[in-house]
Amino acid sequence: MEIATLYKLFQENQNISTDTRNILPGCLFFALRGATFNGNLFAEKALELGASFAVVDEPISVENKRIVRVSDVLETLQALARYHRDQLKIPIVGVTGTNGKTTTKELLQAVLSQKFNTYATKGNLNNHIGVPLSILAIKSNTELAIIEMGANHIGEIAFLCGISKPGLGLITNVGKAHLEGFGSFEGVKKAKGELYDWLEGHEGVLFLQGDNSHLLSMANNRSFKQILTYGLDEANNISGELLSINPVLKLCWRSVKAYGCDSQLVSTNLTGSYNLENVLAAVAVGLYFGLRPEEINRGIERYTPTNNRSQIMRTNKNTVICDYYNANASSMWAALDNLESLEADQKVSILGDMYELGNEAPDEHRRLIARVHAMPLSRKIFIGKNFFEQRQDTDNVEYYESLDAAQKALEKKPLENTTILLKASRGMAFEGLLQYL
Repeated sequence: MEIATLYKLFQENQNISTDTRNILPGCLFFALRGATFNGNLFAEKALELGASFAVVDEPISVENKRIVRVSDVLETLQALARYHRDQLKIPIVGVTGTNGKTTTKELLQAVLSQKFNTYATKGNLNNHIGVPLSILAIKSNTELAIIEMGANHIGEIAFLCGISKPGLGLITNVGKAHLEGFGSFEGVKKAKGELYDWLEGHEGVLFLQGDNSHLLSMANNRSFKQILTYGLDEANNISGELLSINPVLKLCWRSVKAYGCDSQLVSTNLTGSYNLENVLAAVAVGLYFGLRPEEINRGIERYTPTNNRSQIMRTNKNTVICDYYNANASSMWAALDNLESLEADQKVSILGDMYELGNEAPDEHRRLIARVHAMPLSRKIFIGKNFFEQRQDTDNVEYYESLDAAQKALEKKPLENTTILLKASRGMAFEGLLQYL
């Protein structure tokens, strides 16, 4: 079926589903295949549950006019998203980076939605499947969109830019993550820099963290229609400083020369000094799109993280910093720096393994252990095989090879009246620790 013909079906049935557990009446079901599943086997069920059409790439036993056969379902989904993007006459802001891209994306939405009907990537739908689904979720009445793009290998950001076609964009930062796919830190810079390549080739607007030497050098090698810088240094177009971090951020920002904005005070619901640059990114984008300072501040102050990223949870016994949606070497160090700066009578770190570090995994886990050893914490807890293999016989340090072993230890020796950092890669399932804290 031609994409233009399929697009007509999409216009009549604008909800997309790839999972029969989430079928909405009148949706289009795309029968994606993966290593452990085959959506083609559920096409008929999707129709029974209310889907208008099912898009498949394997023969289906029963003839049905509502089954659309294509050569490759995933490629068709991506092509449909490109076609839909071409019909949208709205600005799209592309966001990527090693750390902070989801928080930044949500801050952008919180700010921009004060003035515009804004769509932003839901959750973490930022890969070769998630970005097409995000683009297809943009409705005709949307005025502005923010699309998050993730990557674990070179070429992926370029591919996702070809689908989302951002006219504006930013890289939050570059650090040591997904080294198995990128090969090295230089590989990370090359991969993330593909967003810069796209913006340069399409006369795009760049929002640049002007204090970040890596991003500066990457930007200086390219040319853009316009660059707006943000950061702590007052030489940036938008600058800011932290006023308090216990436990949430209070800050001020200004943009006197660029936008005539005197110092603005803002209280956030975010923890972690590293989030200052994410907030300033939202300020920069908001100012570019003509929002008043009070609108920008209102959006920032109303945003409350709920996704285990820089999220503070107060249990019956402790204050827990839930930052375990994901982890890599740079985000681990930033989280520890933040914990060290917080004012609390008792502080504990509970760190879990970092994934996808390739050959650098032993060294990076060993460096983190040394970092924690030097911190004045009540307890220092490491969980996972990587940390366990690098364990050292040191007082006041606990190593557990599994989450189950750590849970038993916390049950036997509970924590009370303590500020606790929970930080690990998503696969460690650290949410299983909360009931013991």
